[in-house]
Amino acid sequence: MADLKLQDIKGEYDVIISLGSWCGPSLNLRRHNLRRFSFPLDWVVSNSLSDVNKLLKNGFDGFMDIRQMQRIDGVAAYLDDGDAVFADEGRKKQNAHFIQDSTYNIISVHDFPIIEEQDWKQRYPSYKEKLNYRIRKFIDILANSQSVLFIRWGAVIIPEALELRSILAGMTPGKCNILFLDPIADIPSVKEIDWGIDGICTVQVPSQSPNDDSMWNHVYDGLAITDYWKN
Repeated sequence: MADLKLQDIKGEYDVIISLGSWCGPSLNLRRHNLRRFSFPLDWVVSNSLSDVNKLLKNGFDGFMDIRQMQRIDGVAAYLDDGDAVFADEGRKKQNAHFIQDSTYNIISVHDFPIIEEQDWKQRYPSYKEKLNYRIRKFIDILANSQSVLFIRWGAVIIPEALELRSILAGMTPGKCNILFLDPIADIPSVKEIDWGIDGICTVQVPSQSPNDDSMWNHVYDGLAITDYWKN
């Protein structure tokens, strides 16, 4: 089997989906007009691919169940599908708690606003309703798409990549490709890695500049989405 070069990944897909590990892949999909839907891993921190594999293999069972969620140290902007939310009293941006799912080690960083004298759990019902909708959408879109590209930023090793490919192949009947962006310190530019694995393209990217538009442009230019899911 031959792995995919970055140029081989380019082309049209019915849907392009971010699998984390942070918001960068989704934000830049939107910037390139390659994003039509919100999915469960768009706006969370999922540092471990092994944990993401576990989540997908379990079909999101128990994901962000309130019984396994806890507030941890950390603050980020409060976002609504990637857009900053402003406080009612003015144009001051709101911040959000870091809330971790202790089973899957995935952190909600944009969903629970910090409001004085309000416990984060008060927002849980509306959050869980939105999350469940995104999970159902994710499963339905995969089951009914003819071509899907998954994109993930984060450290990756071959056994975990192979496991992810196997899990995703069981969730979608169509063509399924995966693009890994592996952040590496002190490299000057994007570098392709030859793993020799069918359906997987891996590129190393500079870890010191995750918000560099030129880097994302290099990776995303040449990608497009079909009208298959156009509303």
